[in-house]
Parts: sequence; C-alpha cells; structure tokens
Amino acid sequence: MVVLNRIYTRTGDRGQTRLATGAPVPKFDLRVQAYGDVDETNACIGLCRLHTREDPALDAMLARIQNELFDLGADLATPPEPKPEWEVLKVTSEQVARLESEIDDMNSDLSSLTSFVLPGGTALAAHLHLARTVCRRAERGVAELSSDPDRGTSSESLRYLNRLSDLLFVASRRANDSAGGDVLWKPGATRGE
Repeated sequence: MVVLNRIYTRTGDRGQTRLATGAPVPKFDLRVQAYGDVDETNACIGLCRLHTREDPALDAMLARIQNELFDLGADLATPPEPKPEWEVLKVTSEQVARLESEIDDMNSDLSSLTSFVLPGGTALAAHLHLARTVCRRAERGVAELSSDPDRGTSSESLRYLNRLSDLLFVASRRANDSAGGDVLWKPGATRGE
C-alpha cells in the first residue's frame, strides 16, 4: 500500500530524486525521464477520458490502461540492481496480448487506410493522437534505457508501450469513424497556394 503523508521532500530543490529503492539520482537520469514520459502519457489518457462518455467500452479500456501505466512506472522506477526485497510490479505478456486483442477488435470495424492520418477530427481523437505521440516518446526513452544491460527494464515494458501507441492510434480512428472519418494527409496539397 502507498501512503503519502508529505507531498514535498525538498530533495528536488537540489535537482535530485529517489528511485523506488531509495537510491538518489539526478532528475535528468534516463530512468527518471523514462517513467516521467510514462506519467505524461497517463495524464494525456486522463484528458482523453474527458471525452469518452459516449463510448463506455473505450473509457473502461483507458481506465485499465491508466492503472497499468502506474505499474509500468513502478517497474521503471526500480533498477534491477541491487535486487529489491519486494516483488516489483511489471507489465506482463498477458497485458500486451490484451492490448493486441483490443487493437484487432477496434480495427476490424474500420475501413482500410488510404493515406496517413492527420491528428485531429473529434476532440477525443485529437486527444488520443496527443497521447499516442507522448507514448511514442516514452517508448523511445524506455528503448534507450533498455539498451544498457546494467540499467535495463523488464522485457515487456517496451512491447507494452509499442502496442499502447498502436492502440491509441486505432482508438483515434474509432473516435473519428462515427463523426465522418479520419482527417487524411493529402501529400503536396498546398504547394500551389
């Protein structure tokens, strides 16, 4: 159980923070940046959920994902060494498989793409695109962190973020589908203007 009695610790005043193990690190540490980007992804999904009243299934999916992102953040905040005395929360292959299944379910009702999709359309779709791009940044940070065998992360963390960004893209298409369709890129459309 998490208990937060004090919100400020003043360690950040010196540009430091602590990992889940209590180890002090600079706030610009790659591990801190990685879980910070995951946290930002989660906040963006929270904004998306302001627009999911008409799609309770998507809202429930996003609520579950928000919780899973906290689990992922806990994983990223815990370095592999020294091995902690507790079981570290980790994203599982089953959670990745569930994202894949949800992507396939949502995508099965959508028309094939004929061009790249511009971020936009409905408010929900635009927010889902923002969440997707922030998730891609988180994915790049976790990929960099994973590339260092001494600092690495769980094997599923990168796969989870990769699938999540795909899910957010397909969810944006689903949001636009009921409102007239995607906003498509028209290559070179404004050259003559």
